[in-house]
Amino acid sequence: MQRKIKAWRATEGPAKEVFFDQIHRPGELAASDFTHMNDLHVTLAGEPFDHMVYHFVLTYSNWETATVCFSESFESLSQGLQNALWELGGVPQMHRTDRLSAAVNNLGDRDLFQQRYRALLAHYGLQAQAINARKAHENGDVEQSHNRFKTAVDQALMLRGSRDFEDQEDYERFLRELQAQRNSGRTERFGEDRSELRGLPARRVDAWRRCPARVTQGSTIRIGYNTYSAPSRLIGEKVDVHIKVECLEVWYGSVLVERLPRLRGRNKHEINYRHVIDWLVRKPGAFAGYRYQDAMFPTSRFRRAYDALLERSPGRAAKDYLRILELAAKESETGVDAVLGRLLEWNVPITPTVVADHLAHDLGLPRAMEVTITTVDLSMYDRLLETREDMPLTDQPTCTSP
Repeated sequence: MQRKIKAWRATEGPAKEVFFDQIHRPGELAASDFTHMNDLHVTLAGEPFDHMVYHFVLTYSNWETATVCFSESFESLSQGLQNALWELGGVPQMHRTDRLSAAVNNLGDRDLFQQRYRALLAHYGLQAQAINARKAHENGDVEQSHNRFKTAVDQALMLRGSRDFEDQEDYERFLRELQAQRNSGRTERFGEDRSELRGLPARRVDAWRRCPARVTQGSTIRIGYNTYSAPSRLIGEKVDVHIKVECLEVWYGSVLVERLPRLRGRNKHEINYRHVIDWLVRKPGAFAGYRYQDAMFPTSRFRRAYDALLERSPGRAAKDYLRILELAAKESETGVDAVLGRLLEWNVPITPTVVADHLAHDLGLPRAMEVTITTVDLSMYDRLLETREDMPLTDQPTCTSP
């Protein structure tokens, strides 16, 4: 039955969808898209590095470049596109994307493209293109390049022998070297692309947007479904938040008051204990049920110290711990952390007075290691050469032709 149906469909059935090969012309079209890189299991200093890349491709020569990012936001799109154009050294005629919301208005309004995206392309003189909804094959040049690029990264990581990098800069350097290697095989057609590109404008467009916010009674602001803390002196005040690719800048008038790491995802929080410690010390009873209590432990030693205080004196634990945290905020977090580590190791009762005394006298802090460099005796090298020259001919190694 299946064979008969298959044969009927091939001879009498309805027509199937046809995909039409397109002619690519030099300097005409660039395509871009975001792709997740988590399946490559890259780590930074041993910690998983969840990230994406913005991938840009010239459809004629397949010249490509990639920018590490963490979301499909407009800021990531703007930074990635501009990085690509300035690395390319020119501007093609058109830029094609899929239906990502940072560029395309998917709500059915009159304008197909978002206002900020249109302004970005107008700055570079680019014409916008977007594929039809749920038609990923229409952006096939960059989709196929995703697969080949990620396969190349995976193979390069295997040859490297490790997927761990010191930091993000080290990983980005690795990606740039790989891109240069892949692009080196496209020199001829890339030269044709370059000859048709238009010039760059005088400057880049700032890849950030402004968002007004009012600081709540909890000394927090709400930006993009996430919560951030602000200095408590700003409670009730209106601030301007500059949302950038990897950070937020909080401005009060013309004064930059805080720079915060930008959170990824939703319903997360970034609370700096220094913003609220003054009033937590005055209201220690609020600590036990504080929604953001986890942010009040800068390191694991602070958490262990609080647990030790709870075990010894539950009634005073919050008050004593907050006094210790106040020392970290106003004196030295690193110093307090080192003191707590030593007191926990000695199993000594931890109190604010003991911590303050140790901190004042530098007790328990790691000392700088003394490094002694001995003078190298170069005569040893001379004796090695003399021994080599005095070696009998019969003992010297010989080199024979293959």
